[in-house]
Amino acid sequence: MQFLPNRRDLIQGSSAALAMLSLGSPLARACRLTPRSRMQLGLVTYLWGKDMKLGELLSSCEKSGLLGVELRTEHQHGVEPTLSKPERADVKKRFADSPVELVGYGSNCEYHSASKEQLRANIEKTKQYVRLMHDCGGTGVKVKPNGFPKGLTREETIEQIGKALNEVAEYGQQYGQKIRVEVHGRGTSELPVVRDIFRIADHKNVFVCWNSNDQDLAGDGLEDNFEMVQDRLGDTVHVREMNLGTYPYPRLMQLFRQADYSGWILLEARTNPADKVAAMIEQRKIFDELTQ
Repeated sequence: MQFLPNRRDLIQGSSAALAMLSLGSPLARACRLTPRSRMQLGLVTYLWGKDMKLGELLSSCEKSGLLGVELRTEHQHGVEPTLSKPERADVKKRFADSPVELVGYGSNCEYHSASKEQLRANIEKTKQYVRLMHDCGGTGVKVKPNGFPKGLTREETIEQIGKALNEVAEYGQQYGQKIRVEVHGRGTSELPVVRDIFRIADHKNVFVCWNSNDQDLAGDGLEDNFEMVQDRLGDTVHVREMNLGTYPYPRLMQLFRQADYSGWILLEARTNPADKVAAMIEQRKIFDELTQ
C-alpha cells in the first residue's frame, strides 16, 4: 500500500522540531550510523483513537501508515472480554482483512495493591484479556505497576508485582500471548525499580514496554537507564508526539537501533488535534526521519 498525503494532510510542526529533525542535524546524522531500522510505527488508542469505532480506527491507521494498533480497554472500538465467540471471530477477521496488525491489548491491570482480594482480581482480569487477545488474533496484553501502596514496604511491593507477573506470564504463554509491562506509576516508573521487579519476574514470557517518561532521564541519564532493562525489552514501546516537549526521541531511536530493536513503536498521544489522520501522518513522517 502506498501513502501519498497531500499538503492538506500535514500538520506543520514547530520550527524547533523541524530543525531538530532536519537531515543535517547531528542527531539525525547519528541515527544513520547504525543499520537501517526494522522498527514499525503503530498507535495506542489512547488518546487519538479512543472515540473511534473499530472500522474508523482501521481506516485511519491504513490512511496514515500506522499499521499496528494496541487497543486500550474501555474505548469506542468495543473490544472487551464481554464479546461473544462470534464477535471475537469478527474482530479477528476484520484485522485479517486489513493491513493493520492487532498488536495487542492495553489493560489497566496492576499488581501493587495491599489488598489480596484486589491483587487476585487484577490477576484474573489479566487472564480474561489474555483469552480475548488469543481469540481476536492479538499477540499480547499490556499491564502496569502503579505505585507503592500503604501497607506494604517497597521491597514487598516489588516482590508481589514480580510474582504476579510470573503467574500471568505463565498463563499467557499457554495462549501465545506476551505480557508487556508498561513502565508506569509514581515511583514504579523509575527504571531501577523496573529492573528490580524484573529480577523477580524472571519468566521468559514477560517483557518491559518502554514508556518514554521523564523519569527515563533521571540518575545517570537515558543511556544508563536504558541499559538497565535492555535485555528484558519486548516488542512494544510507547512514545508521545515526537515533535513536542523536550524528551530526546532522536537519541532514544538511536539506542533502539543500536540494540537492533525490531518491534513496534506505538504512539500514545497526549494532544487532541481535530484531524487525527493528519496528525498521525505527521508523526509517521517524523518517525521515518528519525529511523531511516
